[in-house]
Amino acid sequence: MDIFKQFFPKESGNSFKKHLKNILGFNPGNISLYKTSLTHRSVREAADENNERLEYLGDAILSALVADYLFKRYPYKGEGFLTEMRSKMVNRQQLNEIALRMGLKKITLYNKSDSSLKVSQIFGNTLEALVGAIYLDKGYKKASKWVAERIILPHMYMEDLELLEINHKNKLYGWANKNGKALEFETIHEHIENGRRLFTIAAVVDGQAVAEGRAFNKKDASQIAAQIAVEKLGIGKDSEEAE
Repeated sequence: MDIFKQFFPKESGNSFKKHLKNILGFNPGNISLYKTSLTHRSVREAADENNERLEYLGDAILSALVADYLFKRYPYKGEGFLTEMRSKMVNRQQLNEIALRMGLKKITLYNKSDSSLKVSQIFGNTLEALVGAIYLDKGYKKASKWVAERIILPHMYMEDLELLEINHKNKLYGWANKNGKALEFETIHEHIENGRRLFTIAAVVDGQAVAEGRAFNKKDASQIAAQIAVEKLGIGKDSEEAE
């Protein structure tokens, strides 16, 4: 049975296709491909029925398209700048926020009763899977045009991204070193959620936990903890006010 019919019943006509077309801006060809891209493993575990394979493909395609965009936009910038800008543009939090603004949450199938999914970046991952589906359905040129017109231009403000600090761990370490503080990131809890290990990591300053982050890998969890700690400690605010 097509599980999408549970969310888009017959009386609403081609509701799913309408929602999808509004997001895509074009008529999809292989509709089953897009349904797979919008199906999270929490409702379909088989590799050919959920979006993890398309997410893998879309991640690579999106990274290449963003790299191409940056290469052309900044002809005189070096590799380091371009690499950092790409990281800012395709980081999980950024893509998750864009996916939510685009309305992907409305047509993504996932287990809404799973509380752990609320702290993960599944909609950003779904956006990557959608890019993978567009690439397979319409080709590289169409995917390139779609990413530029639907993701980069309306949602990514390059001047702001140039100034954005995304490595909160480095920022927190710099503050700790400057102020003679001992900083550590400790894994305080981990357990299995839907077959995946969920980590809770604390940013510990002078032996006291000041913030916690949760994610499905330690790197993301520690960055979340660092970001919360930076905000909580007011790091950077003094210099901003001085300017």
